Amino acid sequence: MRRNSTSWSAPPLQARDLATKAVEGAALISLSAVSKTYTTGSVSFTALDRVDLSVRAGEYVGVVGPSGSGKSTLLNLVTAIDRPTAGRVEVDGVLISILSADDAARWRGRNVGVVFQFFQLLPTLSLADNVALPMDLCGVHGRDERAEIARDLLARVGLAGHVDKLPSQVSGGQQQRAAIARALANDPPVLVADEPTGNLDSASAASMLALFDGLVESGRTVLLATHDATLAERSGRTVRLRDGTVTEDATGAR
Repeated sequence: MRRNSTSWSAPPLQARDLATKAVEGAALISLSAVSKTYTTGSVSFTALDRVDLSVRAGEYVGVVGPSGSGKSTLLNLVTAIDRPTAGRVEVDGVLISILSADDAARWRGRNVGVVFQFFQLLPTLSLADNVALPMDLCGVHGRDERAEIARDLLARVGLAGHVDKLPSQVSGGQQQRAAIARALANDPPVLVADEPTGNLDSASAASMLALFDGLVESGRTVLLATHDATLAERSGRTVRLRDGTVTEDATGAR
């Protein structure tokens, strides 16, 4: 399915040049025989079962499946929020599945932007300060530059007039736009979104998906998890999960 065009454009990648990988078709993200089992007392639940998956630089991948299919677990492993029970997870040559919690946090802060369904903005900080926070935590950009970069990112997602407002003073769609700006703060090559339209009305959701289109056009790799197959069809490739396994991996027209 061909995605709708958008006039919005994300800032081009500066942190690294992924063009060579994109041309050669090398995997930017690679999962090899990955399983994840959660155990509570005497009860075990396998969220992912021997999953193999490769994603090239610049791809837009929709991960679709019903609740409990393993979508969120997959994204948590790709972002090093969680570690697999078995198998390997590699992103841009880094074996993230063996990183310690501290090393994983440092790696994630510089390499992956995460957009959550519930926004996760700090309620006592302005939108601009929320966007600047990842730069502060990772020591990215000079101290005097961070506020300007945060305001520029907010302007790029249509929030130029709201930079000094608290999250509670803007709509849900505007909060999600701010969350995308925050995810881009450290210029990550990979953006991961877990049900990002789940709490938005249809107009805000459409606007959000247009932003993702622009991110892919700017050179980012986007993984979008959703239970809605129609949303996943906007991507260039759809990966379907059920009961922790990949049941379909289909590439469509872009």
